Amino acid sequence: MSVQHLCICVLQQNLSAFPGRLDDFSALLSASVAGFKVDPLLFSKIFCPLFHHISSSFVFCPFIPSFPQAAAPPPPPPEEEEEADEEETEDLGHADTYAEYKPSKSTIGISHPDFVVETNTLSSVPPPDISYTLSIPGCSISSGLLSALQLEAIIYACQQHEVILQNGQRAGFLIGDGAGVGKGRTVAGIILENFLKGRKRALWFSVSNDLKYDAERDLKDIDASNIPVFALNKIKYGDTATSEGVLFATYSALIGESQAGGQHRTRLKQILDWCKPNFDGVIVFDECHKAKNATSTKMGKAVLDLQSKLPRARVVYASATGASEPKNMIYMSRLGIWGQGTPFKAFDDFLHAIEKRGVGAMEIVAMDMKVSGMYIARQLSFSGVSFRIEEITLDEEFKLVYNKAARLWAEALELFTRAADTLGLASRKSLWGQFWASHQRFFKYLCIAAKVRRLVDLAHTEMQHGKCIVIGLQSTGEALSQSPFPTGMRRPDGSVRYETRAEQGLTIDHVNVKEKERFMTGEKLIAIISEAASSGISLQADKRVQNRRRRVHMTLELPWSADRAIQQFGRTHRSNQVTAPEYIFLISELAGERRFASIVAKRLESLGALTHGDRRATESRDLSQYNFENKYGTKALDKITKAILGYIDNKVPPPKGYPGGDIMFFRGNVILANCLFLSCIPDCTITKFLNRILGLEVLQQNSLFQYFTDNFDYLINKDKKEGKYDMGILDLAPGNDEIHEETQEKFLTPGNPQEGQVILYKVHVRKGCIKLIKSDSKDIYNVHTKCKACSTSLFLPALKVTPDEAKDFWKSQFDFSFTNCTHANWNGKCKLIEQGQECFLGMRLRQYHMLCGALLRVWKRVSDIVSDITNSSILQIVRLKTKQNSKQVGELTFCYLLLLNPVS
Repeated sequence: MSVQHLCICVLQQNLSAFPGRLDDFSALLSASVAGFKVDPLLFSKIFCPLFHHISSSFVFCPFIPSFPQAAAPPPPPPEEEEEADEEETEDLGHADTYAEYKPSKSTIGISHPDFVVETNTLSSVPPPDISYTLSIPGCSISSGLLSALQLEAIIYACQQHEVILQNGQRAGFLIGDGAGVGKGRTVAGIILENFLKGRKRALWFSVSNDLKYDAERDLKDIDASNIPVFALNKIKYGDTATSEGVLFATYSALIGESQAGGQHRTRLKQILDWCKPNFDGVIVFDECHKAKNATSTKMGKAVLDLQSKLPRARVVYASATGASEPKNMIYMSRLGIWGQGTPFKAFDDFLHAIEKRGVGAMEIVAMDMKVSGMYIARQLSFSGVSFRIEEITLDEEFKLVYNKAARLWAEALELFTRAADTLGLASRKSLWGQFWASHQRFFKYLCIAAKVRRLVDLAHTEMQHGKCIVIGLQSTGEALSQSPFPTGMRRPDGSVRYETRAEQGLTIDHVNVKEKERFMTGEKLIAIISEAASSGISLQADKRVQNRRRRVHMTLELPWSADRAIQQFGRTHRSNQVTAPEYIFLISELAGERRFASIVAKRLESLGALTHGDRRATESRDLSQYNFENKYGTKALDKITKAILGYIDNKVPPPKGYPGGDIMFFRGNVILANCLFLSCIPDCTITKFLNRILGLEVLQQNSLFQYFTDNFDYLINKDKKEGKYDMGILDLAPGNDEIHEETQEKFLTPGNPQEGQVILYKVHVRKGCIKLIKSDSKDIYNVHTKCKACSTSLFLPALKVTPDEAKDFWKSQFDFSFTNCTHANWNGKCKLIEQGQECFLGMRLRQYHMLCGALLRVWKRVSDIVSDITNSSILQIVRLKTKQNSKQVGELTFCYLLLLNPVS
């Protein structure tokens, strides 16, 4: 009898000891079956993963777990917060997010078949001049096998590979193109280029062995089918007899080990033996975001190790999400951003400097990388893509089931706490780690169950309109169905039958490929994809396939990682498609499910993919409303926890209409607050909070979440009023105002891998005239404002006059306000100017100073000076376009004189 079977038997045998409540955990601790004594710690380790298999055997009952309460707190002090006056608006705002992309310095190749865009920020800086000459045959270029965009990326990658960093390693290149632009063909082109240069061996790492067939297809599509592709998983350990070509492997293969003949062998050693000493061929890290946890996982460490042991290899990183967050760049050691000869001695120094500088900092990093020739990032336009969130209303029957499940888990939590106390466990990290992981899985699948019926209805409707369906899941549960405790599709008599997915004459390795073909030919019109199938495959309405129906991509299970969401979106929105897809996010009304939407939203905001790519599609409903993983979310969580525990008197009231009023709301949430606040300091994170509230009953969960979001909104509005809100990258004078460049000073900054320059621009903005709005309803208007800067009241009775009567008056006002503030206009003088200060209220001429160029090289020195002067760690990054059509992106600063010395 297996240990798992033993535990199930123990549970089933002892359930009779609990008539309605699971009070006596000691009965389980002392239980034995067939003479086997159950080890309590072993039982607790196994119980959590199996909890969902036996939950139907428990009796549901109302239960409020008891927790040791904190000492009675003193009367809560009122929050010391003052309402802030609204600041005068600056000449800053948000303009379009994207600009049409075309190669600026590469002139070869045929245009890409689809409309491709680049962020406005990146489009404002040029790539370096081209010095590399391609060896790819002219016929491959003229025939369009590689588009102009793909050829540009190949040129810059090969050009960057000619650079040797100061640490002796060869510089690498990052392809950040979005899904569907054609990273596969670009990578194949880089391999072909090096093959023609005499470098006949290449390594290609990706996330799935199935993608080996896609690699072969990409090489064939560019007329390079003579380059063979070998799958590492088909080669025996220790065998290095394969000839020249491409060795294709998964990231997990990097940590593969074998014990043969007493001699320990590893896949990493096998790969290094195959490469031979002084290897200078290509290493492709496709979907390289898989190595983002490089210091905490064996896989990530192996990626770093391989790069270290092959210092002259030509490294290519390829990922649509690789550089979206600085912490995920740790494995990109070949970019030369940190390390010897750079402003950042180690990756941690780089990470700290970027993360504390606001949301625009990563755009500066991306700009610096593009200018230096190590990065390129384009993506398909989302024009034509529709996107909506479908919120699912829960019926009373489902709420009843959910509430019973919540009470069951609350009871289990107390029992596990009691058991841990009884056993005197000093370390409970493993116990609670497994408990909460199982808790999260249980309620996640319960959330999915609430949406299936609506998804089926939507799918039927869309198919009746001549469309086909792609359903996104993270896991199909196939591995679980092969466990000793099946939960599969059952016969009427309760028995279970398993069927292999492999067909006669077809190996299991080819199943996904065959199923994809059936969907693309129209034999099947519904595709269900999981995380395992969400990298590399193409399911778009391709012009070259039979099934050209519009794809409706429904996300039934929100991913645990936004990287995974981006990968799934890229399956149905790709190049050469007849129509763009429709995206539907199904989200239940359970507040806790927004935890999953939150992390997706965070990444979509940083990439600008769906939330900003097409304003017509997103309208006002986008996922940004669910993004709570920021400083405001953290502070809001701290406020509501302390308010529930009675430590502070919160200005934000709890939700109205809670049964029993405010008193019952606070009393009902004390348990969760204790669990989060008292036991988790200082590790009370948003992720943990949004995971935990999934285990509350529906009404309590939604009310608590509402209280949290009310506090979240309050904090944001407060910072906006005080001028402390980080707006990200803003556009200077985004309307019809004119921007003129006055002067520029250039400074060379030594950097790695090449020198860059920083430019200090002086520009001025000329505002247009004030527009008058015609009104037929009233003849007289009263204008009354109060200037926050000097408390001057400005009062004007406005009369309705003809344009001719107003012409002279407005012309004088127009001329006077060019260099004079509103106070001087009405009062003849300005108190602020008389006191030696500046005043720009109502002035049509404004001057600004901007630092542009390779800011990353002087980032720390500039930010330290700005921080000392402004007491803020945020550097305001702005975009502008001058009257002469010159685009600039840089840091807006008023302390330019102090910056001259450190920059130079």
